[in-house]
Amino acid sequence: MAQNTESLRALACKKLFLFDIDGTIAVGDTLYDGSAELLEYIDSIGGKAYYITNNSTMSGADYVAKFRRAFGLETTEDQFITSGYMTIRFLLENYGELCSAENGSRKIFVVGTRSFLKELRNNGLNITEQCEDAIACAVVAYDSELTYQKLTEASKVLLTMDVPFYGTNPDLRCPIDFGFIPDCGAICDMLTATTDRKPIYLGKPNRSVVDLCRELSGFSKEETLVVGDRLYTDIACGINGEVDTCVLFTGEARPEDMKDTEFPATYEFENVRKLYEACRS
Repeated sequence: MAQNTESLRALACKKLFLFDIDGTIAVGDTLYDGSAELLEYIDSIGGKAYYITNNSTMSGADYVAKFRRAFGLETTEDQFITSGYMTIRFLLENYGELCSAENGSRKIFVVGTRSFLKELRNNGLNITEQCEDAIACAVVAYDSELTYQKLTEASKVLLTMDVPFYGTNPDLRCPIDFGFIPDCGAICDMLTATTDRKPIYLGKPNRSVVDLCRELSGFSKEETLVVGDRLYTDIACGINGEVDTCVLFTGEARPEDMKDTEFPATYEFENVRKLYEACRS
């Protein structure tokens, strides 16, 4: 994709890079060509990379292990700002005392992976996977261990209890080596079709993801770039956070999608290698 000279000059000033993972810098256990070089470049200019993924099936520790095992990249837990992490922050702020595992009087109903449930418990939250008394809210995550029984319990909660309904992220599909699989948004759509209840989503495109990364790193809006493959989550997140964005056509978005999108990206590149070359030019 061609970019004008002035635009490329601004790109060269970026220091804080907020990357989506699946479909953007990697897919499955395969790191895309140019990703390692771009990360090395960011480190060489004194910049910072964060990974703002809407995949809530894995914790920050899980991602550190995967990046080392699959990609040969050394990272730290604080670099991974997952939708699960943002959801936990929200729940602690709004339900921490009420749903404390130690002395709370209520519980949080959750549909999610064992890893996500473990994270919630490790943060002191009282959670349940059953429709039972004293539920304060319902949370549905991207669940690669989803069963029909989980959907049944969630439907029962949403139909019989007047409690808030939250989703970790609105993504309809998750990139995988052969194409896509259903993501949290698709799971929530099933529940909405069944119960007429719509969730409030807590991950991207919520601007709080961008705000948190800027707060942690100390970089300005002008120095920040959100990089992703999905318009309605990745690019929308950057727009909401009032920073520049870059769409890569290696996942869900296609060049033709840019013609009438309500989420226009500041930059468009065929792949991460092209973005790296543009940053170095």
